[in-house]
Amino acid sequence: MKSLFFAGSVLLAFSFSMSAQPRPAEVAMQAQTSPQTVEARYEGGMFGYSKKESGYLRMDDENERLIFLNKEKKELFGLPYASLLVLYPNSQSVTSTTGNVVRHIPVPGAGLAGLIKEKRRFMVVQFSDPDVAVTGTASFKIDKKEVLDSLMQTLAGKAGLTQRGDSYYRSRNSK
Repeated sequence: MKSLFFAGSVLLAFSFSMSAQPRPAEVAMQAQTSPQTVEARYEGGMFGYSKKESGYLRMDDENERLIFLNKEKKELFGLPYASLLVLYPNSQSVTSTTGNVVRHIPVPGAGLAGLIKEKRRFMVVQFSDPDVAVTGTASFKIDKKEVLDSLMQTLAGKAGLTQRGDSYYRSRNSK
């Protein structure tokens, strides 16, 4: 009985000593790296480009513009930083393809697969096209929220946009 009591007290002492160890201070927010090239999917909105296409968004600082490249890294179109009016994130919660397929199987309970949702994130860009003197709205699908937030913050800084909530806009007085 004494050995059982001794073993229990030793284990208890070790558990207290392990929890009393000093822990390193956590960094609240690490510096976000600003991406120069981001994988994205063009969803539409640009004049002359109605086809949805996967590719890359790249910030061209030398020419002060945001460009969209296709998978072969060929430039499709560009938006000058000065033409950007509003940037804002948008998200949609949709049923995944797997959920849609399983939901239609004639098995009891298969309809619950329709509850399988995935979140799609978009960067919406409102711009004033200098070539045609018309405003437009282009949309780009970006998979990761962290990448979307970092891209928008960096792009807004380079374009001189002002933040309001999650969105960035160009003030009428800044022209």
